[in-house]
Amino acid sequence: MAGGLPAISGFELMALLEKAGWRFLRKSNHGNAYTKTFADGPRVVNVQRTSKSIPPGTLSAILRQTGLGRKGLKRLLDQ
Repeated sequence: MAGGLPAISGFELMALLEKAGWRFLRKSNHGNAYTKTFADGPRVVNVQRTSKSIPPGTLSAILRQTGLGRKGLKRLLDQ
């Protein structure tokens, strides 16, 4: 668990995002795009389609973009 983040794959992260209310938008060259509407408007995040572990810096950036953070990820993993 580098930097306090668990090692999870892109596929695992996609499933967790869907569990958190994000919905699949489209496939892109960089992975799958997911969207969710917030009070300030819609957000879109891309997650690489891979069974390999997402690098900690990339995972941290995705968590920041989604607004989940480390605590939100931990809550999703514990459900």
